[in-house]
Formats: sequence, C-alpha cells, structure tokens
Amino acid sequence: MILAATTNESLANTANVLVYSSMAVYTLAFFAHIVEWVAGSRSKVGRTAAALTGARRAASATVEVRTAEKEQGGGTAVLERPKVVTRSAAGRRDVPDGPGAAGGTEKGDLYGRIAVALTALGFLIEAAGVVSRAMAVQRAPWGNMYEFSTTFSTVAVGSYLAFLLAKKNIRWIGLPLVTTVLLNLGVATTVLYTDSDQLVPALHSYWLWIHVSTAIFCGAVFYLGAVGTVFYLLRDVYESKIARGVTVGRAWSSVMERLPAAATLDKFSYRVNAAVFPLWTFTIIAGAIWAGDAWGRYWGWDPKEVWSFITWVAYAAYLHARATAGWKGRKAATLALVAFGCWLFNYYGVNIFVTGKHSYAGV
Repeated sequence: MILAATTNESLANTANVLVYSSMAVYTLAFFAHIVEWVAGSRSKVGRTAAALTGARRAASATVEVRTAEKEQGGGTAVLERPKVVTRSAAGRRDVPDGPGAAGGTEKGDLYGRIAVALTALGFLIEAAGVVSRAMAVQRAPWGNMYEFSTTFSTVAVGSYLAFLLAKKNIRWIGLPLVTTVLLNLGVATTVLYTDSDQLVPALHSYWLWIHVSTAIFCGAVFYLGAVGTVFYLLRDVYESKIARGVTVGRAWSSVMERLPAAATLDKFSYRVNAAVFPLWTFTIIAGAIWAGDAWGRYWGWDPKEVWSFITWVAYAAYLHARATAGWKGRKAATLALVAFGCWLFNYYGVNIFVTGKHSYAGV
C-alpha cells in the first residue's frame, strides 16, 4: 500500500514536471511564430499581393480579348478557363488567399516550420503529462478543472497538428493557438491546480471516459473554429476597406494580406463547427444518460446541463443562420462567437462561480 502510494505520488510529480516542460517548449514555439510573422516582410507581402492581383487582371483581360476575337470570327475557337479564386460570403469580392504568415519568404517559412516542430514536441510532452496524471490517479485524467484544462489544451494542439498533417493550410492559427495554450496552462498550474485525488462517487462510471472526452474534443475544435471566425471578421473588414479605396496602415495591411481570403476563413469556420456539432449533440445525450444512472433523472436543470443546452442552441442557431442567405457573413460569424462564448462560460463560469451537481472544479 505504501509502495503504491509512493509510486502514485511520483507519477503525479512527473506529470507536473512534464506539463511545465511543455509550457517551456510552447514558449519557444510562440517566439518562433513571432519571428515567422516578422520575417515575412511587408515589402514581400506587398509584391506577392500585387503579383496575385496583376495575374488575376491579366487573366481577365485575356479572356475578354479572346471572347472579342471569337465574336469577330477570329482564329481563337476555344477559350481558356480563367483562374478561379475564392468568392466572399457576400458574393461581392473575388480575392486570392494570402501567402501565409511567412509572407512567401524562405526565412519566414523556416521559422514557421521550426514553430510547428516545437509545437509538436510540446504536444508530445504535454500528452505524456496527461497520461502520467491518469496513471497517478488511476482514472480518466479529467476529474477537476486542472486536469480538464491540461487535457483540453493537449487536444486543441493535437487537432491543429492533425489539420496540418491533412495538408490543410492553417499554419496561421499557430500563433493564437500557442498563446492561448500558454495562458490556459498558466491558469491551470497556478489558480486551478488540484492535487491528484479520487473522484466523488457520482463520477465513478465508464461514462466519464465517454461524456467528458467528447466534451473536451468538441471544445478544442470549437476553439479552432472561433479563431477562424475572428480572423474572418478582421479580414472581411480589411477587404471591404480595400474595395472602397480606404487607405489601410502598412502594419495592419502586412498582417491581413498574409491571411487567407475572408471567404476561405468563413468556409473553414463553418465546416469545422458543422462537423463537430453532431458530436456535441452526442455529448449532451451521453451526459443525460449518465445523469440517469448516477442521480436517477436524465434532466434536472442543473446549471451545467442548462448551459450545455444553451451552447447547443447557440451553435444550432449559427448553423441555421449560416445556411440561410440573409444571415451569411458577419452576422452569422458574430453568432458563432456568441456560441463559443457560451461554451467558455459553461467551462469556466459554471464550474467556478455557480454551485451545482457538476461543481467539481477543485478550486
């Protein structure tokens, strides 16, 4: 018994060391991403944007000339298909995607790759910390907010890396992601930290693995969608100003020109949220089944249950609005951020400030 307790304590200490080590690596990744953005010089971004715009105009002019030749009986019988660029959600602008955080420069790309490599290393170290914590407590490692936070940030980074492995051009998420992860882990290790302990009786169930793990995964993916939504709103405002001929500051233009087009960001956010919404629905259903087993009722208007349902309604409203022509664009994007805000309050606000049957914050 004493040996087992000593082993568990050693594993818990190892888990803590691994979490702090992952924070150190994420910090290096943060600075690498900063250098990636800085190395993507404004002049290079400007030349890239000008080249893309010039190529598009040239392609359009070529099509117009060849169309005129065909109408006049010229020798050009087959028209070349013009270059297709992403169309904005509102249908007003055809804008090509930017070259990325590196700005198309070799130096920027090098630091971007270093940042991704460091992020992957931090993910592996943090994941090892989560596994060590699970071995120390001999249960699922998300019985309190500290454990939930470390697991959440691990899954968020893992989802980001999975998108990169799938050849999705989302390296622009890297900087806000590692920033958020560092803030999340900082709060977890200082404010939310709880010593390893056993669960309250109501949580001793296999549903803990099913219900909470899906909730963590949904939150991580919802977070990526929220980042895409924020960038969409910023990029859409920038494109609107450019279309109206409004002068934009060089620093702001440098950042915006390197992001994907507003339509691309809008599409990414919508698809991510739509893909994970059914899983969030399953999360609520699984929680109701677990509540029936633990407390003898499927729904009791507990604050966590209520806010989980509010979050579901908010995302359902967003998806419905996004599919409705009158609510595409900024209105639907704003609703998506409101929905993610509901998820955040369900996570932090309900656990810390509201008392209920789900009050297992440990703080």
